[in-house]
Amino acid sequence: MSQKLTIADFQKMIRRALADVTARAGEFSELDAVIGDGDHGEAIVTALNAIAKVSEAADAAGKDFKTLLGDMGFGVMMETSGSTSTLLGGLLLGMSDGVPAGVSSLDSAQVKAMFGGGLAGVQKNTKAMPGDKTMMDALYPAVQAMQECASDDIVAVLDAGAAAAQQGAEATVQMKANFGRARNYGEKSVGHADSGASSWACMFGAFAKAIQA
Repeated sequence: MSQKLTIADFQKMIRRALADVTARAGEFSELDAVIGDGDHGEAIVTALNAIAKVSEAADAAGKDFKTLLGDMGFGVMMETSGSTSTLLGGLLLGMSDGVPAGVSSLDSAQVKAMFGGGLAGVQKNTKAMPGDKTMMDALYPAVQAMQECASDDIVAVLDAGAAAAQQGAEATVQMKANFGRARNYGEKSVGHADSGASSWACMFGAFAKAIQA
């Protein structure tokens, strides 16, 4: 791809995330059933559908990144409820804060800043930290890897984030849950990957794959 990420590229990323997460929704719900309500797969698919609805709206292509990201963040939080929608909304609103106004394409430094803003947005909505066996175990290393990626190639930046997110999700297998309802399971939470970390890693993997095509 070019050295710029366009609105059309980002729309492809959202479409691929929805498709890939939907394909694995049953897996994510099964993981959630071990130490949660068992509905995470359905919850994140519902949230991503709400995000995609805004992304694919007739006027989306005419918006700048800041406006579109903001609309997507507010859209998911208004249309659906629950922690998954709140965290994804926080991600998108934070991403909106991380990009300059009026631009419809981003260079690699701006992509890094966008995702850095996304992490900050999520951190406004949860006190969970890496190591607590939550989606932060995928998100935090993904954004850190993006920031540390020396390449100006946006594909390389997103690939670095995807790889780190996957490694972070896999690491949750050995973790004891320290946050939310899952912490009540104590040692019983060890031995299974966290559903949120797994689904967010899937999402970051989809982001990277979408712009390689």
